[in-house]
Amino acid sequence: MAELTGTTRRWDTIRDVLHTALRVMTGLLFMQHGLQKLFGLLLDPDRPWNGAPPAFTQFWFAGILETFGGALIVLGLFTRPVAFLLAGEMAVAYFQAHAPRDFFPIRNGGEVVVLFCFIYLYLFAVGAGPYSLDALLGRRRGGAAPADAARGYAR
Repeated sequence: MAELTGTTRRWDTIRDVLHTALRVMTGLLFMQHGLQKLFGLLLDPDRPWNGAPPAFTQFWFAGILETFGGALIVLGLFTRPVAFLLAGEMAVAYFQAHAPRDFFPIRNGGEVVVLFCFIYLYLFAVGAGPYSLDALLGRRRGGAAPADAARGYAR
């Protein structure tokens, strides 16, 4: 029985580490899109940057959400509400920019947008996981029980 418990703990740890890796890498990749929009960083050298978008335009809001929302996702801070907003942003981006081109994401260039949307819906549903600021703050406030945090459900 002790071996089963040890194996279960190992799988729990692997799951928690992979949950964190998915959250952090998704946030870092997402931030790159915002940095391109707002600051012209990480652009293809063949693609000129025309400056930051005018404030309070849809493109500017997208850059703000991608840069700062991505950073919050990396940190695992306010993960559920931020993930919900970012999933919505990706749904809007898909239906405005990609779906009119073709029905299938592989043919309209929208695969990454769809993937981001569903990863953010997942993070909205399950939270940031135990290795996050949400979990740390929850434990300090007495919010999430340690058992919940260990299962990856930071409240």
